[in-house]
Amino acid sequence: MSGDGQGTDHWFDDDAGPVVRPYAMTRGRTTSAGQHRLDLIAVVVTEPDAGDPEADPTLSPEHVEIVGLCRDAPQSVAELAAELDLPVGVVRVLVGDLAHAEFVHVTRPVPPAELPDESILRDVINGLRAL
Repeated sequence: MSGDGQGTDHWFDDDAGPVVRPYAMTRGRTTSAGQHRLDLIAVVVTEPDAGDPEADPTLSPEHVEIVGLCRDAPQSVAELAAELDLPVGVVRVLVGDLAHAEFVHVTRPVPPAELPDESILRDVINGLRAL
């Protein structure tokens, strides 16, 4: 690094890697369109007819990496944050961008309150056995 503090090593920390603030990845945004559906267990799935995200100049490398991870297998928001080593808030904004651009869609697991009661399932099984 040069003595004037303007050397290229200034932007790189040997232990941490490149030093980029999370708000820089989201261009200062803390929300995006459709983000209200993005809790930790929301599952991100790549759209089957999604184009090549690398060809879109508006997408960052993190956007492209999210699409790549979700192409391999659907991922929860929490899994993406862990895999990318990014804060969940940043991943929510990035996934919201991708959903808005129709590269991915977000599904939610069925809440336990909406699942059928175990006693109902047993009654159905017993009814089927009685046939």
